[in-house]
Amino acid sequence: MRLAKSFALAALLLLSSALSAAAQSAREDIEAALVKFMDAFNNGNAAAVGQMYTEDAALLPPDSKRVDGRKGVEEFWQGAIKAGMKNLTLKALEVEGSGNLAYEVGAFTLGVPSKSGDPSTVAGKYIVVWKKGDDGTWRLHRDIWNLGAAQ
Repeated sequence: MRLAKSFALAALLLLSSALSAAAQSAREDIEAALVKFMDAFNNGNAAAVGQMYTEDAALLPPDSKRVDGRKGVEEFWQGAIKAGMKNLTLKALEVEGSGNLAYEVGAFTLGVPSKSGDPSTVAGKYIVVWKKGDDGTWRLHRDIWNLGAAQ
């Protein structure tokens, strides 16, 4: 009986350790993806930004209609870049995952052109649902954001 309890406890500790390592790996992978996203956006490469989303991704931008599919997502970000948006920064505040899904809560800043032509910076918060593909790459699956302080 003691042997069975000891074995069960050891198995539970191993599983807990493995889940913790997987969560840490998801966070590291997602934080690395954020750097790629910022680089692509800030270099005006909407195609590279679009490739970071799943084929059946959805954007839920503030005060706008839902945007579906990788092609639609790419077109949305191309429009933002053409409108003069730049200097995007993203910061993950929370990342939690299980299996091939994870969510991220974060904060952003973004340079936007003002009516006077002077650059202005806005700040906001976002939630992304990430999906891990068969190739092991985490991609944005659902993406929603709004303006205002993250905390």
